[in-house]
Amino acid sequence: MSNVYFQALNGQQSVAEIKKITTRLLQEIIEKETIKLEQEIPLKVHFGEKGNMTFIRPENFDGIIDFLAARKIQTAFIETNVMYGGQRCNKTLHLQTAKQHGFIRIPVIIADGEHGESYYDVEINQKHFTKCKLGCEFAKYNQFIVLAHFKGHLFAGFGGAIKQLAMGFAAKGGKIAQHTGIKPRIKNSKCKRCQLCKQRCAVGAITIGEKSFIDYGKCVGCGACVSICPHKAATIFSLKSLLHIAGIGNPFHEKLAEYALAAQKGKNNIYMNFVMNITGGCDCEPRKMKPLLEDIGILVATDPVALDQACYDLAKQKGKKFRGRRVLEYAEEIGLGSRKYDLQVVRDSD
Repeated sequence: MSNVYFQALNGQQSVAEIKKITTRLLQEIIEKETIKLEQEIPLKVHFGEKGNMTFIRPENFDGIIDFLAARKIQTAFIETNVMYGGQRCNKTLHLQTAKQHGFIRIPVIIADGEHGESYYDVEINQKHFTKCKLGCEFAKYNQFIVLAHFKGHLFAGFGGAIKQLAMGFAAKGGKIAQHTGIKPRIKNSKCKRCQLCKQRCAVGAITIGEKSFIDYGKCVGCGACVSICPHKAATIFSLKSLLHIAGIGNPFHEKLAEYALAAQKGKNNIYMNFVMNITGGCDCEPRKMKPLLEDIGILVATDPVALDQACYDLAKQKGKKFRGRRVLEYAEEIGLGSRKYDLQVVRDSD
């Protein structure tokens, strides 16, 4: 059983109050779990796609940066390029997006090169992958603070620490390997020929015309067309794709867990989930989304499975049951962590 440290949010916390909470949680877990800190600890974050408004803002990480600075620990924001089109598909655009979204206080590292081509292999010898392709810069560090936004996700069901490890550490080839098998389609009855999906597709798989369609020989299943279509013409919902999302025929959830296993192998990480601005979609989606629930809290652990399970359970208690339970089950099966946890409530007076 793993300890998960938790402090509740009431939806009215200021940036200064969140700074105090994140600092307090870090102090608590380092003391209680006797964690030794390295001299260099990058912060694994998500910069948010252009047009997204509910990603975790950089000022919410100030307490963590101050905490490390007080101990003379070097840090930087670190992230990888996405596999689809958009403003984070290569290093140049990604750095511009990070700057536009306010990630300027510390250096920014794009871990997998200009186009996602720079990677190293991590051997795991699991059911779906023998080796996993991770951004090459991650190999330089022994410890990360992995900062994740807990929310819904089109394919995974929910996103948290496990997804931040799996997709967030993977180089572009690794992201494609995880997605392979899930293919969207275009409903011509709804298609308005606006071309947005075609512009966002990084592999040129979409043809827009009298009969719009996706070339499955080129499609890598990233879902970018689904996330950007304002008319809901691009969709993953078919009998086959629903079976795939459920883990039948294409075990995407298991692939996520295996890549997360590779990402944390040999690392002494700390994981922190922000369960706030809880939307139904990912921060990769370039659109405004309305939160499904009120803010719940911030949680920290050394076990990403226990952490995500705690967040999943808290959301369920508040009335939202996310899909993606298989991610947690399989992650435990392969030894990534434990679904059993002890929730340690941290209060201001602690």
